[in-house]
Amino acid sequence: MKYHNHPHPSSGRSGILLTNLGTPDAPTTAAVRRYLAEFLWDPRVVEVPRPLWWLLLHGIILRTRPRRSAHAYRQVWQAQGSPLLTTTQRLGERLQQRLNQQQGAASAPLVVVAMRYGNPSIEEGLNRLDAAGVERLLVLPLYPQYAAATTASTYDALYQVLRRWRRLPELRWINHYANEPHYIAALADSVLRHQQQHGQPERLLISFHGIPQRYADGGDPYPRHCEESAHALATALGLTPQQWQLSYQSRFGREEWLRPYTDETLKSWGAEGVSHTQVICPGFAVDCLETLEEIGEENRDSFLHSGGKTFSYIPALNDHDSHLELLTTLVNRHTQGWA
Repeated sequence: MKYHNHPHPSSGRSGILLTNLGTPDAPTTAAVRRYLAEFLWDPRVVEVPRPLWWLLLHGIILRTRPRRSAHAYRQVWQAQGSPLLTTTQRLGERLQQRLNQQQGAASAPLVVVAMRYGNPSIEEGLNRLDAAGVERLLVLPLYPQYAAATTASTYDALYQVLRRWRRLPELRWINHYANEPHYIAALADSVLRHQQQHGQPERLLISFHGIPQRYADGGDPYPRHCEESAHALATALGLTPQQWQLSYQSRFGREEWLRPYTDETLKSWGAEGVSHTQVICPGFAVDCLETLEEIGEENRDSFLHSGGKTFSYIPALNDHDSHLELLTTLVNRHTQGWA
């Protein structure tokens, strides 16, 4: 194995690798196929024996799913590109500005954004940090709740790159912030701001991305983290048990995933006569296909067609000031002792 780094004198500089899941480069079938091929081949995402999964992935899924997914991406694509990428990049820029203001541009950690799948890759982000002389690195995945398929997969990708480096940075990372007070306060603030414009619903649905039930049975703490976040948010809003519910969205395949399912919950609410509902997705730090299209369009239509009258999606924290306050707090806490 060949080891390499960018040669530079000792600087003592710190860096922040701010990561998110990723996105196709374009809302086209070809671009989505490339993205899904990388994403779905990750053994953290799909825990199926590789030979069998290779046949299913390349023989069926990548022949059919990219076209449907590309159509969905076109519904949310913006003039400047993927909403997940552009918002994450804007969030990184604002975090850099906030840290510069606090610590001075010469002393503040360098913030670099990277995607677990697609571009800019984690390898590209790490190379940028190395070229800048970063010797201390804090990894901050934008996943409030830990899951092996997201947070742990990020670390897998990180170490796949670092294992080829001769000089490794001092490493720290943030596993989750599911019950961080600043996170809960930011979520509660986003709900209240939304309700000032759209009114108070009969019920609030707190929807998280699902994972297969067997992952949880195998020890993944993700559902516990989701429950902690949901209960803390409901408590902060002063909601009674009848006014809110936790659910899980985005299931894939035929096996059992975490329940209750978001789509089935909304359909049942509409059929029961619930007139007004709002949905928040606290597991998504910035808006993306799963929030804007799956919740904002597909599940909205399901609720209304089932008998509901008023539906609205509460946007993710995105680059709102409260989100910047949360991330700045996390960075300052986890970089203590770094000059």
